[in-house]
Amino acid sequence: MSQDINQLILGDNLEILKSLDSDTIDLIYLDPPFFSNRSYEVIWGDSGEVRSFEDRFSGGIDHYISWLKERVIEMHRILKPTGVIFLHCDWHANSYIRTEILDKIFSYNNFRNEIIWKRKTGKGETNHKSSVFGVSTDTIFFYSKTNNYIFNSQFTFDADGFQEYLDSNFNLVDDTVRKYRSADLGSPSPRPNLTYDYKGYSPPKNGWAIEKSKMELWDEEGRLLFPIDKKGRIRRKVFLDEVKGKPVQNIWDDINMVSGSSKEKIGYPTQKPEALLKRIIETGTNENYLVLDPFVGGGTTIAVADKLNRKWIGIDQSVQAVKVTEFRLNQQQDLFSKPFIVQLHKYDYDTLRYKDAFEFENFIVTAFGGRPNTKQRGDLGLDGKTLDNVPIQIKRSDNIGRNVIDNFHSAIQRNDKKLYEKNKTEIKPVGFIIAFSFGKGAIEEVARLKNKENIVIKLVLVEEIIPIAKKPTISVILADKGKDKKGLHEIEFTAKGNSEAGVEFFSWDFDYKDEKFKAEILLDKSGKQTYKFKAGSHQIAVKVVDNDGLESTEIIKLKVNGVLERQ
Repeated sequence: MSQDINQLILGDNLEILKSLDSDTIDLIYLDPPFFSNRSYEVIWGDSGEVRSFEDRFSGGIDHYISWLKERVIEMHRILKPTGVIFLHCDWHANSYIRTEILDKIFSYNNFRNEIIWKRKTGKGETNHKSSVFGVSTDTIFFYSKTNNYIFNSQFTFDADGFQEYLDSNFNLVDDTVRKYRSADLGSPSPRPNLTYDYKGYSPPKNGWAIEKSKMELWDEEGRLLFPIDKKGRIRRKVFLDEVKGKPVQNIWDDINMVSGSSKEKIGYPTQKPEALLKRIIETGTNENYLVLDPFVGGGTTIAVADKLNRKWIGIDQSVQAVKVTEFRLNQQQDLFSKPFIVQLHKYDYDTLRYKDAFEFENFIVTAFGGRPNTKQRGDLGLDGKTLDNVPIQIKRSDNIGRNVIDNFHSAIQRNDKKLYEKNKTEIKPVGFIIAFSFGKGAIEEVARLKNKENIVIKLVLVEEIIPIAKKPTISVILADKGKDKKGLHEIEFTAKGNSEAGVEFFSWDFDYKDEKFKAEILLDKSGKQTYKFKAGSHQIAVKVVDNDGLESTEIIKLKVNGVLERQ
């Protein structure tokens, strides 16, 4: 499977992990379903998630550990030697996960931290009688693959008492009105190159903490404090605006859960806060590194990785998880964001046929098992290559004619003449053309090349690579609820979807612009929403998503001027 483009993948993560190349991933964060044996672990409720639930909980703890272990084995294989893994779990199975899975697969010597995240206030702590202490923490195990791994130290201003420390210690102000504190400039241990006089001031017993050249630089930058008495000691200024924060330790009590009023909230019960994933991703990666989340869930890992300019792969067995994550990405992406593809089990013709050409090419090449061409110009019209470097051309159209065959044949010879001749001699495909359908002329020319010249050009239909299905339909009924006290017009929307696969959910964009869907309501199971509008023209878009992940969009144009008018 190509790992050159960001991907959201619907499917069993074990099978998909097996298809990924070894030593290619920089960071893996996984938040697998906790071992609680309770039906509330089924969050989305669609068929893919239910199957996964039944699979992992068909036995006891041993079965759960076996289920998770075979996945972590594959994760270890695909991690780079410099890669790291963060596994999120709770008390139900954390001891088993560490000793039976992580220590055995990654080795005890590559254990780095047991991170404790204080996620919420525990139950039964104060007002209610309880027989145990309330549980308010999760565990995040941090392992590396080798001793040579990426680790970027993290800092926080939100640690308990840190702001009070700053207020009480950084209470001096210099001539530039910068707050600072005075700090010792003595060395903890004697070194000859640190023992020198500076501007008439004698060094401390063990010498200065810095060499003379740096002392001169700090002096020039106004970072030194000189006492009036030459017998005193030079001290340094530590400026408040240069403090990075308090170094983060293994107890993370400065990141709150996603609250009901948070802008991040998407309606996913176990949704993790973006700050948590930001810290993890920034710890173990740099820009353009590749992040994998094999249990996408609410999509926080993928959303944060995208914001931080990391490459990413997200996998989930739930249609809803994949589609909600897709819509979440659409909310935050702009013109400078990197494209991504969504791999489902089935696709509808219209969505494929009329989507962005570059996205379509990347998607089909990847689904075919090749590597997409990241260049959009000067590529001889070649859109990718197989793993054996055989050229691939994608045509987002029907009834491809003979001229396409002629042009492609010429391009692949110019691209790599040596490979072309080798494959021709061995009667192997010299190239692949993928399209929705091929005309008689194209089919006849490919047959002629093979029969007369031993040149094999393979014609591949899109539906041979990915199943084509019928997308759902949608209709929306409006009900005028009149004006509220502020003069806003209240309108009730009722959406109805139909699909042979079954409707999963609806998403709403009440300010739809420029043909870009940015959902305000990501996950709506009922299809009913009430919204208030100011006077004027408005455009609303609602999507219906079915159990195959296929979608349809209804666009509603309204004019509100005293009365409601649907245009």
